[in-house]
Amino acid sequence: MKTTTKTLPDDVKTLQKMVLALQDKNQYLLEQFRLFQQKQFGKSSEVDNGQGELFNEAEQLVDETMTSEIEVVSNTRKKPKRQPLPKDLPREVKVVDIDDAEKVCDCCGDELHPMGDKRSEQLEFVPAQIKVIETVRLQYSCHRCENESTRTPIKIAPVPVSPIPKSMATPSLLSQVITSKYQYSMPLYRQESLFKQHGIALSRKTMSEWMIKCATLFKPIIAHLHQHLLKQPVVQADETTLRVLGEDKFKCYMWVYCTGIDSPAESTTKNIVLYDYQSSRAGQCAVNYLEGFNGALQADGYRGYEQVDTLLAGCMAHARRKFIEAQKAQPKNKTGRADWAVNHIKKLYRIEKAIKDLSADEKKATRQEKTLPLLAQFKQWLDKTAAQVLPKSAIGVAIKYCLNQWEKLTRYIDNGHLSIDNNRAERAVKPFVIGRKNWMFCNTASGANASAVLYSLIESAKANGLMPFNYLMHLLEELPKQRGDLESLMPWRVKLNIVI
Repeated sequence: MKTTTKTLPDDVKTLQKMVLALQDKNQYLLEQFRLFQQKQFGKSSEVDNGQGELFNEAEQLVDETMTSEIEVVSNTRKKPKRQPLPKDLPREVKVVDIDDAEKVCDCCGDELHPMGDKRSEQLEFVPAQIKVIETVRLQYSCHRCENESTRTPIKIAPVPVSPIPKSMATPSLLSQVITSKYQYSMPLYRQESLFKQHGIALSRKTMSEWMIKCATLFKPIIAHLHQHLLKQPVVQADETTLRVLGEDKFKCYMWVYCTGIDSPAESTTKNIVLYDYQSSRAGQCAVNYLEGFNGALQADGYRGYEQVDTLLAGCMAHARRKFIEAQKAQPKNKTGRADWAVNHIKKLYRIEKAIKDLSADEKKATRQEKTLPLLAQFKQWLDKTAAQVLPKSAIGVAIKYCLNQWEKLTRYIDNGHLSIDNNRAERAVKPFVIGRKNWMFCNTASGANASAVLYSLIESAKANGLMPFNYLMHLLEELPKQRGDLESLMPWRVKLNIVI
C-alpha cells in the first residue's frame, strides 16, 4: 500500500507562514501589553499634573527640586534669588529697633549712631472683605398738594441699574462667583460653604440661578464675538464630552471654536474662544455654527469636520502623539522607527518656533523653503515603512493616520495664517475638562448653555490679556446701561488696569 505525502518544500512554506503569523500576533499582543502598562502605571509626558497628583503636589515639587540640585554639579553654584514683590502692592512698614540700653558700644562705652538699615519683605494674605451696600433713595412731596388734594405727587430717584434686578448681587459678587466656578473650578456647594464661614447664607440654588441670568445678559456679547469669529482667516475647533442629567443621551458635547495667534505681528487677528453646547457630536453641529465662515478650519482627524464646506487643515500634534504611543509600545531601552518619526517631527516644530513672530507671508515663504523638503522626506519614509510594519501595530496605526491625513497635515505650508497643529483649541478645551472633574455634570441643558457662555467670556478675556474677574465685572456694570454699542465691550477693546 502506497502512502502519498506532501513534499518537504510545501511543508516548510506552510510552517514558515504559520510562524510569521504567530510572530506578528505575538508582537501585536506585546505592544498592547506595554501600552496598557504605560496607561495604567506610567506618567503622561504631554500633560501637566492631573487630579491624581494634586494630593501630593507639594511633596512632589520639593522632591523634583532636590533631585535637580543633586544632579546639577557646578563649580560656581549661584544661590537662587527671590523675585521682588510688585511695587504697587499696599505696604505696611514695621520698624524693629534695639533697646535704648543697648545703643552703646561694647568696646568703649560711647553712644552708637544710626548707620542705615536692612530691609526684608514678607507677603501677608488678607481674607476677602465682604460689605453691604445700602442704597437710600430720598423721596420728595409737595406740602400744598398734601393739604389740597387727596393724591399727593411723590418724586423719588429711579432704582440704580443692576445686572439682576431686585437681587442683592452686585457686579463684583457675581463676577467672584462666576470666576470661582468657571476659572478656578470651584463648585457652587464649596462656595456656599465659604460664604457660610463669613456668616452669609447664600445657597447654591440662588447662585445657580444667578449664573443662568448672567449668561442670558451676556448673550449679545457672545453673538457679537461669534460674528467676529466667522470673519477670521482661521478657526480651530475641538470637542469634549459632557454629562447632562436632563438629557436623554448619556453623552453630550461641548464644542470649542477659537481663533487668534500669540504673535504680535498678526494685529488683524482677533483672539476669540467660544464654547457651544450640543447634545450630539454630529458634524452638522459644526456646519450650523460655522455657517457663513469662508476661512480655513483646523481640527483633528474627526470626520465630522469634513462636512463643513471650507478648507480643512489637520493637526501635526495628533500625528506626533500616535508615534509617541508607538514609542511606549517598544521594548524598554530600545529605539525603533517611532523614534525616527518623532525626531523628524521635532525638526518641523523647530522651524515653527523660529518663525512664530513673523507675518503670515513671511511664515509661508520660510515654510516653502525649509519645511517643504522635510515633509517630502517624511512622506517618502512613510510610504516605504508602511509596507514593512504590521497594520494593526502601534507604529502601523501611526503611519496609516499620517498617510490618510497627509493632505490636511501639510496644508499649513501654503497658508501663513494656519498653525502646524490644533493645540490652541486643545488648550481652550483644557479649562473645561479640569472644571468637569470637579463638578462632574450639568443638571439641565440650560445650565450647560450657561456654562458655555461663561466659559467663552473667561477664556476670551484671558486670550486678550485681561483679568477675567475685572472683565466680567465691567460687563455686568455696563451691559444694563448699554443701548446697542457692543463693539466697545469686546475684550480686545476694553482697557483695564490689571492684565494677566
